[in-house]
Amino acid sequence: MYLLGLDIGSSSIKAALVDAQSHTAIATSSFPSTEMPIQAINPDWAEQDPNMWWTYASEAIQSCLSQSHIDPNDIKAIGISYQMHGLVVVDKNGQPLRPSIIWCDSRAIPYGDIAESALGKDYCSANFLNSPGNFTASKLKWVKENEPELFDRIHKVMLPGDYIAYRMTGNMCTTVSGLSEGIMWNFSKNTVATSLLDHFQINDSLLADVNPSFSDQGQLHAGAAEHLGLTKGIPVTYRAGDQPNNAMSLGVFEPGQIAGTGGTSGVVYAISDHLISDPKMRVNSFAHVNHTLQSPRIGVLLCINGCGIQYGWMRKSLGDENISYHDIETRAAGVPIGSEGLSILSFGNGAERMLQNKQVGGQMVNLNFNVHQRAHLYRAALEGIAFSFYYGIQCMSEMGIAVSELRVGNDNLFQSQIFSKTLSTLSGSTITVVDSTGAIGAAIGAGVGLGYYSSLTEAFTNQSVIHTIEPEKDKARYTEAYQLWFDHLQKTLSA
Repeated sequence: MYLLGLDIGSSSIKAALVDAQSHTAIATSSFPSTEMPIQAINPDWAEQDPNMWWTYASEAIQSCLSQSHIDPNDIKAIGISYQMHGLVVVDKNGQPLRPSIIWCDSRAIPYGDIAESALGKDYCSANFLNSPGNFTASKLKWVKENEPELFDRIHKVMLPGDYIAYRMTGNMCTTVSGLSEGIMWNFSKNTVATSLLDHFQINDSLLADVNPSFSDQGQLHAGAAEHLGLTKGIPVTYRAGDQPNNAMSLGVFEPGQIAGTGGTSGVVYAISDHLISDPKMRVNSFAHVNHTLQSPRIGVLLCINGCGIQYGWMRKSLGDENISYHDIETRAAGVPIGSEGLSILSFGNGAERMLQNKQVGGQMVNLNFNVHQRAHLYRAALEGIAFSFYYGIQCMSEMGIAVSELRVGNDNLFQSQIFSKTLSTLSGSTITVVDSTGAIGAAIGAGVGLGYYSSLTEAFTNQSVIHTIEPEKDKARYTEAYQLWFDHLQKTLSA
C-alpha cells in the first residue's frame, strides 16, 4: 500500500510516493528543473498561474510512478501541502479568473491596515490572532476594489492547495487551518470571520465548504486520473499549508516542539496549546493541522520572506551558470566569521511581517573594494539570512516561546554549515536535521486522514535523524557580526 504526497511550492512542485507500512519514500521528484517563474508586473506584486502548478504536479507524479514502477491501483490516498496565503479565484466552471496573488505579494497591505484600524487591534488579536495584514482576505479586497468586473464573476475563493484538490476531485472545499492562514477564521467564535469579511463588503458565500485537515475531501475523478496517470477514486484525505505541514513532517505537533525551514522564505514554527498572538504582530498564529476547539493547537509562525530567494539570487547574479551551492559553500567557508565587516540585509522579497510590514529591501553594508571578494558576498549572504532568523527568534522569545531545539528537514538552506552553525550559536539551540520533506509529510498525513495510522504520533514515530548541529562555545565573533547587522537594520527601520 502506497501514499502520494504533493508539495505545491512557489519555486517548484514536489511529489513523493511513500510505503505506508515502512513510512519510507520509494520515489521523489521535483518539477520544473529550474525555479517556476513569478510574475511581478508592478513593484511588490507576485503572481503565478494556477494551471502551471497543475501541469508540474502531473509531471512530478508521473516521474514518481516511472521511478517506482508500482501499480497506481496500490496508491490508496493523496495528501497536499501548498504555499500559504495565496489567492485563487474561480468562476462557476472552476476556471481561474486571474493569476494567483501569491504569499510574497505586498499590494494588499493598505487594505489590511485599514481593516485593523476599523475593527481595532485588540479585536483582531483576540478573534483572528493576527492583523488582517497582507493575507488572503486582504488580497481579495484588493481584487474587489481594483478589478470589480472580475470580482463580480467570482464563484469561489480558494487557497493554492484547495485549487489543486479541486482539480483532482471536482470538490471545492477548504479547512479551518487554511481559512485561519487567510485571516478568514474567528477563533473566539469558532466560525468564519464574518466581521472582517463584512468590513471588506465580501459575502462569505464566496468561501468554499470547510472540511477537517484529515478527512475524505473527495475522490480523484476520471479526467484527473487520466491526466495524472493515476486510478480513479483515490481519495484526497489531507491538506495543509506548507509550514504547518513541514512542522508536522518533522514531528512537531505538540507544545514545546519547534520546526524550521529555509526555502524561498525562511520559517520558525512553534506550537502552543492555547490561543496566542503577538501584540506587535511580528509573528503569526494559525490553526495547526491538529487544532480542535476542545484541544487547541496553534502554530506560531515566524516568516522571513528574503531567505533562499536571496541565496539563489547571489548564485545566479554573482556565480557562473554551472556553480553549485556546494561550491558556494566551499568558497564562503574560506572567509572569516563576520565576512570581514561586510553585512547584508536579506529583505529584498517584499514587506517583512516581523519588521511590521516595513519595506526594507536587500542591502549590502560596509562593502570595501580593497578587501571583499565574491566569497565574502556569499558568506555575508548566508550570515545575513541566519541573522534575520535569530532576530525573529528573539521576537518569539518575547511571547514566552523558548527555542532549545530546532527540527529541520534536509532539503533546504540548513544543508549549509555556515548558515546552520551561525544560527545555532547565536540562538544557543541544537539544530536536528530530520530525513523528511514536505511532500513525504503530506503523503504520511494522507495516511492519517485515511485512518491507516491511528494518530500523528504513530505516523511520525521513529524518524531518521541525519545529523545535529551544536552551538559553538565561543560565540563572540558571531555576536559581533550580528550586532553590526542589527545596528544597520535599526538605522534603516528608523530612517
